[in-house]
Amino acid sequence: MKLLFGLLKYAAAILLTIVFVFPLVFMVMASLKPDYNLLQDVGSIRSFLPVGPISLQNYQGVFDRVPFLRFLFNSLFVATTTTVLGLLVNSMLGFALAVMKWRGKNVVFAMIISTLILPFEVIAIPLLYLMAKLPWISFDGGLHLTQGMFNSYQVQILPFIANAIGIFLFMQYFKTLPKELEESARIDGASWFRIYARIAMPLAGPAIGTVSILTFLPMMNSYLWPIMTIQDESYRPVMVGLQYFYVNWGTAWGQIMAYLTLLTVPVVILFLFMQRFFVGSIAAVGVKG
Repeated sequence: MKLLFGLLKYAAAILLTIVFVFPLVFMVMASLKPDYNLLQDVGSIRSFLPVGPISLQNYQGVFDRVPFLRFLFNSLFVATTTTVLGLLVNSMLGFALAVMKWRGKNVVFAMIISTLILPFEVIAIPLLYLMAKLPWISFDGGLHLTQGMFNSYQVQILPFIANAIGIFLFMQYFKTLPKELEESARIDGASWFRIYARIAMPLAGPAIGTVSILTFLPMMNSYLWPIMTIQDESYRPVMVGLQYFYVNWGTAWGQIMAYLTLLTVPVVILFLFMQRFFVGSIAAVGVKG
């Protein structure tokens, strides 16, 4: 009976792996085929195989049609900066909610979690108005104060640094740390910030990995907000570049697949590097809530 259960478990794992891998295989294979063959093979096993006229022409077309490297740099810069700043801000808030004792903590936590109820589309217009009214220091042609943050990196970064999910995960993880570490540090005269920086954060590797993934991926996939705030091509992120492949006489499907394959590479590398931390953090959250 135990053997049968083990076989069923592995069979289910293999089936799920195939389900998740097939779209990636289709994307890579489609990126190597002309549009006619790509559409002709859809609906058959040939769409998952390197058959027919195979070439790198679609990848060449990507670089001819859009400034892909510029868009990729913009997305990586925005996503990385948001992730780094988010780790700092969200971990501090999570530490304050999990370890420190202060009046109104539960109310603040409830307000933070309640923001998860609202989809981004609800707050997009008020946030857009706020970004248009906030002053900012511009360095174009000299140092001067301007109104509004459109067509810049900061408009893509600042609204997304603080994140309720990140705060929640850090808070839950910090709750699992032994109380003896905090108490001994307080007896030795350590400040709260020193406990946070020297004790809590060095032990929070799984939470850091999970929050990094959950912050980095949405920022790399950001589309709606850049469309609303970025008109200058030099600041556009990589997902906005997809609209360059929709032309009046048709859609360049092969080039779209090549484009998506290129931008998937850094995301897959990040996930493979962070997956063990991701699993560890989710397990820790489930142990103590």
